[in-house]
Amino acid sequence: MPNIGIVDLHPLGLRRYAAPGMIALDGTPLRIDDVVAVARHRERVDMAPTALERMAPAAALIARLDSAGTVTYGVTTGFGALADRAIAPKDRAKLQRSLVLSHAAGMGEPMPAEIVRGMLLLRARTLCAGYSGVRPEVVVAMLGLLNSDIEPWVPVHGSLGASGDLAPLAHIACVLLGEGFAFVDGNRVSGDEALRHAGLQPLRLGPKDGLALTNGTDAMTALLALTLYDLDDLLRLADCTAAMSVEALLGTERVFDAEVVALRPANGQALSAANLRALLAGSPLVASHRDSHHAVQDAYSLRCAPQVHGAARDLVDFCHATLDLELDAVVDNPVVLSGRDEVLSTGNFHGQALAYAADCCAMVCADLAAIAERRVDRLLDPARSRGLPAFLVREPGLSSGLMIAQYTAAALVSTLRTAATPLSVQSMSTSAGQEDHVSMGFEAAWRSRESVIRLRQVLAVELVCAAQALELRAPLQPASATTALLHSLRQRVAFLDSDRFLAADLAGAEAWIATRSWRDGVETVVGALQ
Repeated sequence: MPNIGIVDLHPLGLRRYAAPGMIALDGTPLRIDDVVAVARHRERVDMAPTALERMAPAAALIARLDSAGTVTYGVTTGFGALADRAIAPKDRAKLQRSLVLSHAAGMGEPMPAEIVRGMLLLRARTLCAGYSGVRPEVVVAMLGLLNSDIEPWVPVHGSLGASGDLAPLAHIACVLLGEGFAFVDGNRVSGDEALRHAGLQPLRLGPKDGLALTNGTDAMTALLALTLYDLDDLLRLADCTAAMSVEALLGTERVFDAEVVALRPANGQALSAANLRALLAGSPLVASHRDSHHAVQDAYSLRCAPQVHGAARDLVDFCHATLDLELDAVVDNPVVLSGRDEVLSTGNFHGQALAYAADCCAMVCADLAAIAERRVDRLLDPARSRGLPAFLVREPGLSSGLMIAQYTAAALVSTLRTAATPLSVQSMSTSAGQEDHVSMGFEAAWRSRESVIRLRQVLAVELVCAAQALELRAPLQPASATTALLHSLRQRVAFLDSDRFLAADLAGAEAWIATRSWRDGVETVVGALQ
């Protein structure tokens, strides 16, 4: 991590950090790579001077409305079903603080640091856009947490994905106030202690500040961004595991022919088939039986891999389009239209689009895992594996080989299928009927993140099995690309001569996938996978 120093001051005396390539928030859209850089790789974040200019008119309007006592939702009134309650001037600062404390009502295990960091980044970006009416000090306080590596303790459960991610965002806002809990160097401490550790002061909330800190889709969006980033990688890996299984099962590459695939003009299918052609190019294993009549047709899990993988890609493209819109969105309620001197209630905090996308991700994970598990089952079955020993071990009977690895894959697929049941249609009425339709987008996004992890585990099983099968085909050799994959995997997982503690092999393969090191060798041979 680069050494971060304070190099100068913003107007108003606010601290500024600097580091090569750091992200400067000015209210304009972010990209998925920006979210990953800050959330996962701890890139530093600054507030661009133009953000101050964007924020000033709306903040000034909120200050005037507060001073005049004009009826304005969330500024001079209560919240939600209590919006008809007028709040006296002397109580309005307490109103904003009370909102944050009362809404921090989540339960469950704490979210991973990368999700919390993503939420902080996205909420700060929206506030910089100048439609929330908050003071710049609010954003600076949020960036202080990010740049000091303070991660608020945010329980997983509590958001319904409408009116924003209220509970998760409130838990973050608590730490800004010196309340709640946070993780510092892996230890959970009070919010006040976390701020003191970093030399930061508790934030004093002004009109609308508490409402703006809690009213956004940032938890859903951060989750979906990181989930899609990881799923993109697994879409390419699935083509690789399929290619290895095609070779190991003496399948044909002819069904991946570009002219044949083009008869169905589906973009995802074309990309997946192109990967399979590149991965299998020059394979001695495939060439060894090209003119054989050992099978008229390959099983669907081999022959239809680009059709299934490609359909998954097309659906993930829809999810990306949804995410890109959200990374461009200003999500708050009410919004401050300073050019019109108006503060308007909106419904943009509703996360239905994100909920639909998250459910799509879960479906994709379930089916990619299902087709991979079918290939694993075929590799292990001597009646269908075209000459491979039972359970891919040289002495079946004395050794059980990879038998139980398929059990694990099957169990994971069953779990994934259950997780593919849509949550986006599971609305429940809340807030005394005021919020009578909610998206369940956060729960859907959280479940999709878990689904990506389980898909990774199923693909790890296929990799271990396909690699074992390829080596059992010796002296016939696989293609250059799949050989590179095999050699890279063997740095983590050795050939299975006889039974051993197999969980360590599967964990090693999963870790190898998670670090993306699997791409190094194969892309040296075929270039960047599509």
